[in-house]
Amino acid sequence: MRIAMTRGVSPALARCELAFLPRVALDAGRARDQHREYERALRDLGCTVVSVAADPALPDCVFIEDVALVLDEVAVLLRPGAPSRRPEAAAVAEALAVYRPLRWIAEPATIDGGDVLRIGRTLFVGRSGRTSDAGAAALAAAVAPLGYDVQGVTVTGCLHLKSAVTQVGPDTVLVNAAWMGTEPLAGMRRVEVDPAEPHAANALWLGGDVIYPASFPRTIERLQAAGVSVRAVDVSELQKAEGAVTCCSLVFEAAEG
Repeated sequence: MRIAMTRGVSPALARCELAFLPRVALDAGRARDQHREYERALRDLGCTVVSVAADPALPDCVFIEDVALVLDEVAVLLRPGAPSRRPEAAAVAEALAVYRPLRWIAEPATIDGGDVLRIGRTLFVGRSGRTSDAGAAALAAAVAPLGYDVQGVTVTGCLHLKSAVTQVGPDTVLVNAAWMGTEPLAGMRRVEVDPAEPHAANALWLGGDVIYPASFPRTIERLQAAGVSVRAVDVSELQKAEGAVTCCSLVFEAAEG
């Protein structure tokens, strides 16, 4: 059974952390409606949605990916780079403990889940404003005994590694090469975002279809031309909070038995 763990939209979403986008009017109610449609897409594509309640004191809590990394063997609770986001981990840890043993990244290391891209047994970790070298090293120490390799990737001009690259097929990535060094992607087939849509590299691959923002029609055409099946969703209000489709869920297989 494939689980998609989500978290509700906080009524305080308008007070979210922002690093690269200007603060504009944001409608938490509309964001909540869009999030429900996102969850509907997850269900339609075969996921069992497990929802953690929103916290009114935590504006960014809907972006659940940033506080945890779920691997086949364990769930690693991360330590986000923005101090305001660190309290988000407690409720997520409680929910994940049903499915995985837990490990924790300890201070002073910082690492956001949006900076971790898993491809097979390799975890690419973005060096960004939210993820420190100490965070990458702490993650490597936590997962090396399980057979995972951690590789650092330089990220510039965007929030997270997954703002610049995501996996969209067994051997295919969607990438904005202007925001990252692409050497680690050698051997992967690359679909480049349309130049008019620099923020379009974030897609949620579910092993078949990808959930993808409807706001990037030119890049949708590129994905479809590459043979990628796209389920478009409107996440425009969440995008105002520097949100994306990967960061709104933790997708993993439930352990058998």
